[in-house]
Amino acid sequence: MENLNNNNHVKNSGRVLSGAIILIIGLAFLLNNIGLNIPHWIFSFWTFLIVLGVFIGIRRNFKGIGWLVLILFGLYQTIDDMGFDFDVSKYALGFGLVIVGCFLILKPKHKKSFKTEFPNDSSAEYIDVDKNSNDIIDITAVFGGSNQTVYSKKFKGGDITAVFGGTDIIMTQADFNESVSLDVTAIFGGIKLIVPPNWAIKSNVTAIFGSVEDKRGHMLPVDQMQKTLILDGTVLFGGIEIKSF
Repeated sequence: MENLNNNNHVKNSGRVLSGAIILIIGLAFLLNNIGLNIPHWIFSFWTFLIVLGVFIGIRRNFKGIGWLVLILFGLYQTIDDMGFDFDVSKYALGFGLVIVGCFLILKPKHKKSFKTEFPNDSSAEYIDVDKNSNDIIDITAVFGGSNQTVYSKKFKGGDITAVFGGTDIIMTQADFNESVSLDVTAIFGGIKLIVPPNWAIKSNVTAIFGSVEDKRGHMLPVDQMQKTLILDGTVLFGGIEIKSF
């Protein structure tokens, strides 16, 4: 029961975080429109990249390096927009490489708990697996694309993030027991999941100016679907598309 409560807390935290960021952006625009003297750089695209990097970092427990690249690039441009007297470009590359190098050296080895559910039972099994295991996927596409085929017969889910990019995940040869969860984040990007027609899809995704679409044309009746793929996460100005060959 404690594990189930923790899982619900994680889902709620993701929704609260998404809502908080949108609330802050909305308040900033509102205060600017009522005449408060807010610096112009606060509403720049580069500030948005910083917020986006922090959001992705928190959502992914600061795994990977994509969130850090977004923050560093956004900070560089924002500091330049602030109009300081010194030349930011002289120091930006050196500072950036030092920060990235320290991150790669000091970052801990992450493990994550993936949940296996049983539809007719209130229990759930949590399994700690290394993120480098072949049974999980951990994909980040930032300003680019990624394609991957999952072959594991003991698939345990994973994380997929697409920011200003796209990723295609083919899971037609994957297999698992009862159900698995995928944590998906699509921000100004798209995620395409190609799955077997006998998988049921349960979406817990928060979609803001985005969508989650199941476009499979030849699905089996619901009572014949023995596998359930659970999608958790956030879609912001992006989309998640589910297909079968």
